[in-house]
Amino acid sequence: MNIQIFGTKKSQDTRKAERWFKERRIKAQYIDINDKGISRGELRSVAQACGGLDKLIDENCRDQDALALVKYIAAAQREDAVLEHPQVLRLPIVRNGKKAAVGYCPEVYAAWE
Repeated sequence: MNIQIFGTKKSQDTRKAERWFKERRIKAQYIDINDKGISRGELRSVAQACGGLDKLIDENCRDQDALALVKYIAAAQREDAVLEHPQVLRLPIVRNGKKAAVGYCPEVYAAWE
């Protein structure tokens, strides 16, 4: 398994996901989304695995101005807006190859084992 966890250190769900993999001795690569961000290809792969870009957007994020920008922009430009404002993404984003989960989903992680 090649696990990547995109999140922030302040996110409780990101820490829970990291802990879930550590407890099972599964190596996971942590990527701070504020420092490194997420690439366009990774974002597309996760969106495809999860059912679209709209499933990745957190309606309750703290930055409501960025959320409004991302939510009401033309669909063709939405991907660019999400890449510029990663704070609107639901965290953690956990990837295992072509499979992905958004949010803390231990039942999905267990199915990957």
